[in-house]
Amino acid sequence: QVQLVESGGGLVQAGDSLRLSCAASRRTFSDRAMGWFRQAPGKEREFVGAITRNGGNTYYADSAKDRFTISRDNTKNTVYLQMTRLTPEDTGVYYCGADRLFTNVVHGTNLAYWGQGTQVTVSS
Repeated sequence: QVQLVESGGGLVQAGDSLRLSCAASRRTFSDRAMGWFRQAPGKEREFVGAITRNGGNTYYADSAKDRFTISRDNTKNTVYLQMTRLTPEDTGVYYCGADRLFTNVVHGTNLAYWGQGTQVTVSS
């Protein structure tokens, strides 16, 4: 069983930056591709970005390209989401997810593990 705990959310202003963290409970964290997702009020959860097991490849939703960066530190069992130039449209609960298959993470389907989420609110 892998437990994921997100942190780093908060209230920021438009144009600000924020870094989210997702800590995993297991040492086999490096066996899992990781992803970030978000859910805005009244909307479906959507994919933000994903990173492969060794961190060698990343993939982003169009809304995140050029503004968000995913990275991971397998020695700390932690994946990060660095967000820049935030806008009110980035407001939502941000979740991390993990799965052995990178494709599952990219599609946000059948993920083996999810965190509880951290709230990000961007004021205009």
